[in-house]
Amino acid sequence: MQSPLFSHTEQQTQDRYAVQNPQLLRVALTGHDDVLARKGAMVAYQGLIDFDGEYRTEGQQRARAHTGEGLDLMRCSGQGTVYFANLAQYVHVVDVDQDGLTVDSAYVLALDSALHTEVIAVDSQYGISGSGKYQLNISGRGKVALMTSGQPLMMQVTPDRYVSADADAIVAWSSGLRVQMQAQTHSAQVRRRRGSTGEGWELSFLGQGFALVQPSEIMPPQNADIGQGLGAQFGVGQHGAHARNQNNAWN
Repeated sequence: MQSPLFSHTEQQTQDRYAVQNPQLLRVALTGHDDVLARKGAMVAYQGLIDFDGEYRTEGQQRARAHTGEGLDLMRCSGQGTVYFANLAQYVHVVDVDQDGLTVDSAYVLALDSALHTEVIAVDSQYGISGSGKYQLNISGRGKVALMTSGQPLMMQVTPDRYVSADADAIVAWSSGLRVQMQAQTHSAQVRRRRGSTGEGWELSFLGQGFALVQPSEIMPPQNADIGQGLGAQFGVGQHGAHARNQNNAWN
């Protein structure tokens, strides 16, 4: 049998995390350090690998119930190679260090089990009830594999150059940055939020670090049941379910 498909073979590398191709992650397990991955994200594996549901503490369960933010994970252990993917999204590996990483949990594909995660809140500039945004703070030392819809843009934030991004397009940022959620409009007209421009809530970042933005304002489908179709969960910006709820409340 002959085909150009045979050129898409396994990447030969000693790295624990390797991007097999732009939309597929390869993780090597040696029997010592487990990897946590999004439930159902395994597409193939080689070797003796065990897959178990990851236990969530009572605090994590309460945070998930209150905020909707959190990770549904499986623990992968053993010796071999595991391949992860989710809806053919682009995969990017990030080294987390003492600076920490804040990310929307919808964009996490896999991470080292030694890393610590905690739900944090980003408040609205105007103090409108329910208009804030919850995110996941990842700290410690290790690797995280993030997903984006399309090729992303990495924007540097410096003390003399702040960055603003659409609340539905932002994927992750340095945890040390000061963050504020706002609508670019006069406070007296906040309920109109930019009128007929099509733009809504945004996040502004100040300090020293980076902000990662994707070329899409729609999150990937979440919690899809096999055989039941895909149910999309959206963010808090102009096209988000949160925005629709607030628009209904204001009308």
